[in-house]
Amino acid sequence: MGESLVFDADDTLWENNVLFERAVEAFIDHLAHPELTREQVREQLDEIEKANCRIHGYGVDSFERSLLDCLRHLRDGDVSEADRIELRRACTPIREQRIELIDGVEETLRELSRRHDLYLLTKGDADEQAGKIKASGLSELFADVTVVPEKKTATYERFVAERGLEGSRTWMIGNSPRSDIWPALHAGLNAVLVPHPLTWSLELRELPDPGSGFRTVEPFSRLSEHF
Repeated sequence: MGESLVFDADDTLWENNVLFERAVEAFIDHLAHPELTREQVREQLDEIEKANCRIHGYGVDSFERSLLDCLRHLRDGDVSEADRIELRRACTPIREQRIELIDGVEETLRELSRRHDLYLLTKGDADEQAGKIKASGLSELFADVTVVPEKKTATYERFVAERGLEGSRTWMIGNSPRSDIWPALHAGLNAVLVPHPLTWSLELRELPDPGSGFRTVEPFSRLSEHF
């Protein structure tokens, strides 16, 4: 009997954060702060995003709100309609949901699906994520697709319990140490990190020591060698 492989979506199966990074760069250019460096502006934005994600969740609407809040904060409340239009324009490519699959993803998933049960577990705005999953053309490869607002230890415990999966034979595969690796391990699952060079800074954490329940695999196509 094969194992159960649970995949993250954004920046694991398709490019995502690169679009947000481009919007951040456009935001910093538009702000043109006379004193703060680009790094200092990003630090301010990170803190605002962290707070907004707790309140408003993930997705482009929450992100655009954070850009506006950051602009308002760094300009002492001065946000014009021209500012709003410019930030809306910077976020347009994210809203268009043009999916760019990461190299080797489709072929590798099709190969793995012949000998294992595949699941998709991703977090974010439900409608937004559903649109990306549909546009990816990959949904047919998964036993089921689940979108949650946050991925915590309890999320993984509930996920395996509802499907009758055996934790020791279930692997969470993703690019985020904070959302994919640590909570899955704490829930008794195994975990595979597939690194992405543009993983969102708020998803980064130190990694566990390599062992039987955790491994790092790159690129994505090499998953077929391990499973």
